[in-house]
Amino acid sequence: MRIRLLFLAMVAVGLGTLRLHAADQPNVVILLADDLGYEDVGCYGGPVRTPNIDGLAAAGTRFTDFYSGCAVCSPSRATLLTGRHHIRAGVYSWIHDESQNSHLLLRENTLAELLKGAGYATAHVGKWHLGLPTPQRHKPTPADHGFDHWFATWNNASPSHRNPDNFIRNGEPVGPLEGYSCQLVADEAIRWLDQEGRADRPFFLNVWFHEPHAPIAAPEKIVDAYGARKDKAAVYSATIDNTDRAIGRIIKKLREVDAAEDTIIVYASDNGSYRDDRTGGLRGRKGANWEGGIRVPGIFVWPGQVQAGQVAGEPAGIVDVLPTICSLVGVTPPPTRHLDGSSLTPILRGQPEAFTRHQPLFWHLQRSEPIVAMRDGKWSLVAHRDYELSSSNMFKESWIPMIKAGGYKDYQLFDLEKDRAQTTNVADEHPETLARMKQRLLEINASIMADGHDWHLE
Repeated sequence: MRIRLLFLAMVAVGLGTLRLHAADQPNVVILLADDLGYEDVGCYGGPVRTPNIDGLAAAGTRFTDFYSGCAVCSPSRATLLTGRHHIRAGVYSWIHDESQNSHLLLRENTLAELLKGAGYATAHVGKWHLGLPTPQRHKPTPADHGFDHWFATWNNASPSHRNPDNFIRNGEPVGPLEGYSCQLVADEAIRWLDQEGRADRPFFLNVWFHEPHAPIAAPEKIVDAYGARKDKAAVYSATIDNTDRAIGRIIKKLREVDAAEDTIIVYASDNGSYRDDRTGGLRGRKGANWEGGIRVPGIFVWPGQVQAGQVAGEPAGIVDVLPTICSLVGVTPPPTRHLDGSSLTPILRGQPEAFTRHQPLFWHLQRSEPIVAMRDGKWSLVAHRDYELSSSNMFKESWIPMIKAGGYKDYQLFDLEKDRAQTTNVADEHPETLARMKQRLLEINASIMADGHDWHLE
């Protein structure tokens, strides 16, 4: 039981109730953007005014080489919640509930389940895209993955970010709403914090925004700050600006319900941008395993515990979120479950020399060219399929046997310290590095494919 101190004087002046508790039981808040590029927000050199996100970077550690779990959304989200490669978790590509059996497997131990088991109140608000029930297919909901409360959409906000009509709250359709998706998600988060944030237990709040995923929409006054109202680039920027404002509202509420020192905040994006001009000059974009499709912003904040104003160059990613949070809050993941990510705690505490990654970062996306990528230190290795696959953009579960048995060809090696844009293949100049990394890539791939669930058999 954690000691709470009630400041009646603060209530009297309308400033809210603060609670103090032991630093080993901090609250956890994850803020995830959808299709946000590496160079969109201000602290990453982007053109959008994002004072609240920039404030998080100033208050914590910002990673320069941070990666999504996949180059598209559903798999990346599965990796975030499990700390495991998405294929292990049953998610091969983006999920279409009406035509696929795919969903985040119930056998997985999610971050929400682990924290709930440690006494946390848990909530998910925003996009889900890890499978929801349909009339034809019984699938689990966020409640089955450890969330006490959920307010979500299957995939995108529909018909756009403006006045969405497809939110579901705890299994019940909400109906048409007025406003913009990011602000509606913030509204729900704030309502939940008003109820649970002052309770005598820590909380895990998982906030997954829809912006700037298309179809896009933002308030005209914000769009005007970036260009013409019909300019897609201006509207795109405005969706990010609007999300930053929503984040500011959530942060304000967090400070009202608890001390800043008692809350860990993680900010990231599920994959790279679909706009070539927002990847920071990186090669490729959303959907491709080049750097532009998988390198994203990554920020960790915990005042007094995580180094403030630190810029970390060590490669890291969404796959590391679960082991890192577990390490910081003192929760032990099941020892029999292989984690592909590593705890970033030494880096966050300003001791990067003490950090060891037990396994290189690895990506697989069957429709991507290249299909696989691996990051090990400064090196990036990519390869293509050695088999033919349909050109359909939508994942077909009938592909799974071929994917699990398939191999790779045309390996290319890049030195990202010298060539961040991946313009020059240096495989011939570094044959030993190529051989070592190729062998490691095939070992990781074999392990992942052995775990991969075959939805085609259901």
